[in-house]
Amino acid sequence: MKKMSFRNVFMVISAVVPLMTAASCEIIDDDFDKHVDSGATTIVELADVATLLSAVPLELTHLNEVHQAVESSSVNGYDEEYTMADLFEQPGRGVGESRLLTRSSPGAYENPLRDLIRQHVLSSAQTKSGGERFSDPEAFLNALTESDIQIYWPFSESWDGETMPVITFDPEDGSDANIGYRIIVNEDGSRGLEEVVVDEQMAALVPVWVVNRNSDAEYTSLELLRREDPEWGDGGGSIIVKPSAKATGTASKGLILKDFTMHRNYDTWFAGASEFFVKVGYVDDFTAATEAELKMYNPKVTDFMIVVKRSQSGKPQTFNTLLISDWNGQMSHCAFMITEDDGGTQTEWKCTALVRIKSMSYGVELNLPLNTRDDIVWRGQLAKRWIDANTGIDSRFGDVSMTFDLTE
Repeated sequence: MKKMSFRNVFMVISAVVPLMTAASCEIIDDDFDKHVDSGATTIVELADVATLLSAVPLELTHLNEVHQAVESSSVNGYDEEYTMADLFEQPGRGVGESRLLTRSSPGAYENPLRDLIRQHVLSSAQTKSGGERFSDPEAFLNALTESDIQIYWPFSESWDGETMPVITFDPEDGSDANIGYRIIVNEDGSRGLEEVVVDEQMAALVPVWVVNRNSDAEYTSLELLRREDPEWGDGGGSIIVKPSAKATGTASKGLILKDFTMHRNYDTWFAGASEFFVKVGYVDDFTAATEAELKMYNPKVTDFMIVVKRSQSGKPQTFNTLLISDWNGQMSHCAFMITEDDGGTQTEWKCTALVRIKSMSYGVELNLPLNTRDDIVWRGQLAKRWIDANTGIDSRFGDVSMTFDLTE
């Protein structure tokens, strides 16, 4: 990973962390098989997993297991997803549950989906009906468990609690439609499969499981950050921790991101939600009176992930998140960037925050991390004068809108 000063703030999404000037370097991520564990010799294809899920005898208990997991992931600030790692290690567990120190264990399942999958793979290997892919069943199951493959269930909140899903997979070519398998249960209890064309309109009307790849589980969501540290604020409509008053009695101001609106989806619907990274570079509690004292201050970065589901496009999402805890009159500009995660080369944006000492402006250099394949939604400087004039006003930044508040 690229080294940032004091701490890498890209892979470990964290609260405000100090940065120091470091030599620039890049790490190239051009491994097209990165979804396969380095020790694995079996490559698991999305289409094979979709076919596998459509072939096993799913019952209502399995649908409830998947629904519990995707609901848990969503509550934890992630997309409606159930990773293969969780499916095999802890049935019913959603993304983020393993990070929580105090968490409720998923319900016990007498015949979890992992057992159904294992039985089918072992049986197919014995009868050779699975072809080459199941020739080594343990290798296949291990590779599946260690992969980044998951079940994505869009519009899961609309499930009626009984309808069987249509199962499809991400074609990974930008298409908006793909083949899928509808499970047909006949009156006599026998089952069949109907091959259908699946698009987002169908997924909004009937339950659809999409086999795709996870892109957000390695990051800590804003929701989990809030649970771990209340200074991140409460998305329920209030600020938990306000900036504290100085010894002089003068209250400092904190920059708050009140809400965030995505105006378009950045990926195809098969890929699921959009993951935005909000990054703010600044100098905290700046009170230098001389240029020499300026050297005593290190810039800081606030860096966190916002997951916006496709169904939330165009709808303001309340966050009430503290971006800068102490913005006083000597800092005139902060650096600000929003990206939508797409991977690629790990690099950085070299930028500056502006501070003032005795009516003179000084640029404080800092680096904000990003990947070369990321979509840069917006980057630049936010002036305190602009924020003062637009506090509480919904403002457009590329394909997203945000409302800021500079509060005492």
